[in-house]
Amino acid sequence: MKDDVVMRLLREVRSGRVSVDDARRALEDVALSEDSYAAATDHGVFNEPRPGTIVRASISPAGDSWLIIIVALWGLLWTLYWAGALSYGLFNHWDQQLLSFNLAMTLLTVIIMGIVYLKYVLPDVLVVKHRRNKFITQNDPEGWKDYEV
Repeated sequence: MKDDVVMRLLREVRSGRVSVDDARRALEDVALSEDSYAAATDHGVFNEPRPGTIVRASISPAGDSWLIIIVALWGLLWTLYWAGALSYGLFNHWDQQLLSFNLAMTLLTVIIMGIVYLKYVLPDVLVVKHRRNKFITQNDPEGWKDYEV
């Protein structure tokens, strides 16, 4: 899908190598039926996919972004801060309200980091599997092999 003729033509129009009129002339004789349009737009999103089908998102997440790295470092710093304050408070017998606040802030920071990881870093691939019917074979006495060591 990334390197088909239409996408290549759109990239060339965007870069200015091909004019819009030339692109329209190149696509004049292209015939698209309603069935092929429906097959191209649905592609398993609204239809139930077959077992074992790999469904991919059209936009892949950007885990190498500087913003993601900064959020990860920020979360690591604050998690260490709140967990360290919680440990220090446990050893110095702080009040339960302050200890629970430190624990909540630690967990909240870890949850924020997890949400950012799931949204922007984790690849967006889903393998569709369905449960199969269970089939138990009969016990075959000839199927056993006697191994000697």
